[in-house]
Amino acid sequence: MSEVILKSASELQIMRESGRLLASVFAYLDGQIAPGITTMDINNLAERYIIDQLQARPASKGQYGYQYVLNSSVNHVVCHGVPSETQTLKPGDIVNIDITLEKGGYIADSSKMYLIGDVTPLAQRLVDKTYDAMWEGIRVVKPGATLGDIGHAILRHATKNGYTVVREYCGHGIGREMHEAPSVLHYGQQGKGLVLKEGMTFTIEPMINQGKAKVKQKNDGWTVVTSDKKLSAQWEHTIAVTSDGFEVLTLRDEERL
Repeated sequence: MSEVILKSASELQIMRESGRLLASVFAYLDGQIAPGITTMDINNLAERYIIDQLQARPASKGQYGYQYVLNSSVNHVVCHGVPSETQTLKPGDIVNIDITLEKGGYIADSSKMYLIGDVTPLAQRLVDKTYDAMWEGIRVVKPGATLGDIGHAILRHATKNGYTVVREYCGHGIGREMHEAPSVLHYGQQGKGLVLKEGMTFTIEPMINQGKAKVKQKNDGWTVVTSDKKLSAQWEHTIAVTSDGFEVLTLRDEERL
């Protein structure tokens, strides 16, 4: 990745629409994801909705040779879980659904955790604290802040609650391309790293583990799991740096005050 691309007001307006549409995909899936559904079912439902209802493009399909429109990461899968016709969600599972959508030439990227039936209190706590950690990072975004400030806020919250932060994978700039500069780490030092400027757009998407931070990639070349098989959770939003703070471009209705 090279230089950070600052977005104009007109470009941000297009990204805002992409983000709004992506939020609507999750709203649709909210009524579909339940015990008994397969992760491939979820993939197919999202694909049809994005193409047929939104007249948009599922940006992940074909990217880097990936065949599907989303990642479905269940339980100890950290990220990049591949949809499967044989993987059926059952009560007690937690699953991250990570989707990208392109409309008007610009891409939005977001992920959400789903709790399947009744989950354990420990699983619920991990999901909740991971969501809070993402927002700790988002809230420090403003012109003059640094990427280190974001990472520090996330790491501090995760560590305080007894969790570890995955370091091998991170957030990223986004716009016409799914992955642009800069890399947005979920750990760091206050005041260090790239200084944020109005017009920057990037994702914040912490992966938080119940056990050790160490991860490994499975033989499929995509799926990343915790090395100790303990649970992992992730949430993600696409963020724009505004003149006085931030805007969450992929904000969902249930998150609005």
